[in-house]
Amino acid sequence: MAEEIKSSGQDKQTQGDVVKGDFSTILIGVGTLLDSTMAPLSKIVSQALDSLTVVAKQILEGVNSSLGNKK
Repeated sequence: MAEEIKSSGQDKQTQGDVVKGDFSTILIGVGTLLDSTMAPLSKIVSQALDSLTVVAKQILEGVNSSLGNKK
């Protein structure tokens, strides 16, 4: 009887460890997936902002030169 209780307790502990291991594996997988998805997206956003900065600078230079010519 005591051995049955010990073995059932060990089985529960082993199953709990497996569940914890599976959960951590899932979390690591999700984190890796998000990381691999976000890296290219952040690069695209950065390039878009750089392009907008160049366009804004050109617009401001155009406005500045047209106002400078009217004086």
